[in-house]
Amino acid sequence: VQLVESGGGLEQAGGSLRLSCAASGFTFEDLAIGWFRQAPGKRREGVSCLGISDGSTYYANSVKGRFTIASDSAKNTVYLQMKNLTLEYTAVYYCAECHFSEYGMADVFDTWGQGTQVTVSS
Repeated sequence: VQLVESGGGLEQAGGSLRLSCAASGFTFEDLAIGWFRQAPGKRREGVSCLGISDGSTYYANSVKGRFTIASDSAKNTVYLQMKNLTLEYTAVYYCAECHFSEYGMADVFDTWGQGTQVTVSS
């Protein structure tokens, strides 16, 4: 399984970014794939998780209404559309296999790529 993140960058507060996670090496529809982030000096946290086959989603409370997760099965890609960015969203964003419930989300394998840096400026 290989997941490669892209799409990060420098954006002003209030702006938008779309992150992409390109997946390969497995049957895309069989999994749940999500986004995690790690801000400087903080632990990595789950942001959003998507069940590819049924479209079920989970969003952390801090991003509800601002982030949208979606997939394109033709491209084996999961996207994270981020809008109305705030300074607190500055972090390295990672995609990974995930699972979730009403209580939260977590990664499946604790295996991480390089991530993509998102920096929000004032």
